[in-house]
Amino acid sequence: MESKRVITGYLPNERPAWGKLIVFALQHILVMFPATVLVALLTGFHISTTIFASGLATLCFILVTKGKIPLYYGSSFSYIAAIVGITGATYGVTASDALIGQAQFGIILSGFVSIFVGLIVNYFGVAKIEKVLPPVVTGPIAMIIGLSLAGVAMTQAAGLDNGVAQSSYWVVAIITLFSILFFTVIFKKGVRSQLPILFGILTGYASALIIDLIFKTSLVNFSQVFADGIVNVPHFTLPKPSWAAVFAIMPIALATIPESTAHLYQLDLYVNDLAKKKGVPEYKIKDKLGLNLIGDGVGDVVSALVGGPAGTNYGENISTMAITKNFSVWVLGAAAVITMMLAFFSPLANIIGTIPGAVIGGASIYLFGVIGAQGIAILIEKKVDLFNAKNIGVIALILVVGIGGTYGFPNGMIPMFGANFPAIAFAAIVGIVVNLLLEFANYLSDKIEFKKQ
Repeated sequence: MESKRVITGYLPNERPAWGKLIVFALQHILVMFPATVLVALLTGFHISTTIFASGLATLCFILVTKGKIPLYYGSSFSYIAAIVGITGATYGVTASDALIGQAQFGIILSGFVSIFVGLIVNYFGVAKIEKVLPPVVTGPIAMIIGLSLAGVAMTQAAGLDNGVAQSSYWVVAIITLFSILFFTVIFKKGVRSQLPILFGILTGYASALIIDLIFKTSLVNFSQVFADGIVNVPHFTLPKPSWAAVFAIMPIALATIPESTAHLYQLDLYVNDLAKKKGVPEYKIKDKLGLNLIGDGVGDVVSALVGGPAGTNYGENISTMAITKNFSVWVLGAAAVITMMLAFFSPLANIIGTIPGAVIGGASIYLFGVIGAQGIAILIEKKVDLFNAKNIGVIALILVVGIGGTYGFPNGMIPMFGANFPAIAFAAIVGIVVNLLLEFANYLSDKIEFKKQ
């Protein structure tokens, strides 16, 4: 008698045993923590408040979407330039409460934009929205999201000091990267198959400690673990009305909708692949685009109300779910609760902060690459014709504007006609507009040819 093959993985409604759930949640925290904290450092927001807001917004997202969409809410890089324009922040220096409050006001209104668009999507239906956001647009957007972060991963791995790479950093980053790859390949079943990133980070961390011990380097620094005491309440601030903040920050919400859509389509592919293997009905997550945008907007509003920056559904966490085949909403909820606790217990957050940049860089090389690969998966799954002139033109435009704009200009802001445009958001808008124009041109061409016949 043939034994039934066991499929490893958790669908959104499935809950692992409590012990496994906590370990899986910690893995999600480790992959989102560096980027979320980095946004706070760049924008002048309070780190503990940003961490707390991330967890709270995730819980609200789960509640609003009724646990149907397994996504984690973290601080968005797309809003950095606009927020810094209000706070005037320099790296690592916290802005005044008044300036943070003004930025909060703009973020709240940007959240309402996402909610409004989500309601429109629900009214008209996803099928009509797909005409504006087809796979030929969302696929390359997903690719540039991952590839635009490639530089961050590589520079973290190199440990650049005055432009000079540090050999000890490269060693740790390479060990971390290949550990994750190794664990991903050899662990095919059971709990271990869902924890390759955690195992890889721990291996990289251990290698950093050994290198510090042998070569007297300072990759890991424990001096700040108890620097802030044991328990500290996050520094909450109140929104302060500012029309300058509204005009600077609110439009970014429209530009990030394609990014959020791409994330949802990525998730839909991987969740339904697991559902098919488990022999259960399709989840149809992509049909919940309107609900996703509403949840995203609510996350922005909630985060800003307590003093956190604008956010998005994190690609790093989607990559983690895709790699581990663990899409349990319960795990993401647990990660959110633990994250909120970390914001109050300084030593716990500071211990995570001792993870060297080399370790995070090594892991990010893989994670950011997976985000880009998921964009390719969208094109393949949706059978986008890559020999079609229109499709090639749209894809080429999005890739060059998004990646070229990210690496060609300071802070990834494209200077044009006296204004600065965020590269990824601008690439998304250009891709949408050009795709619609070419569709219309194609329609006219067909009509003319039909009349000639």
